[in-house]
Amino acid sequence: MPFVPNIGDLTDYRYLATANGAALTSGVMTSVSFKLGAGQKISNISVVSATTAAGTPTHWWFALYSAAATPAKVAQTADQTTTALGANTLVTKALAAPVTIAVSGIYWIGINFTATTVPTLLSAPAQAAGLLNNAGILTGDKGLAVTSGSGLLGVAPATIATPAASLVVPLVFVS
Repeated sequence: MPFVPNIGDLTDYRYLATANGAALTSGVMTSVSFKLGAGQKISNISVVSATTAAGTPTHWWFALYSAAATPAKVAQTADQTTTALGANTLVTKALAAPVTIAVSGIYWIGINFTATTVPTLLSAPAQAAGLLNNAGILTGDKGLAVTSGSGLLGVAPATIATPAASLVVPLVFVS
């Protein structure tokens, strides 16, 4: 069953997802914070491409990361290698194995495309630097999206290491 957002929750940006977001850089993972509840079973991760399709992809995948201070990889989809991803498309990929969430918290959904042209994603509108405190609104609060890694290929990193705040927040779903 898909997660139903709480519009009043500061970590829930999905009701703002109306933009053609340039959230991705080839070979760099973009991770989106996502509230999950204890007992929730996650089998799939979905994103929506916007007006730019993936051009000559070599690797792309989604991953689920823990709610830990240094988020650890919990599960990943298969590497989609050269599988095309068109514009304006809902894409859903299955995790290698379903995951049942043990502890409620803010988890991370990692998205990576290694391609000549990365797709744009349906996202919350980009904010000018300084307007969006994506490092956390309150002490201890988590940002909405971060980027990490470089030169990524078919396997998601073990952790989200040295994250940098992203001002574009892609729309993600789990089911």
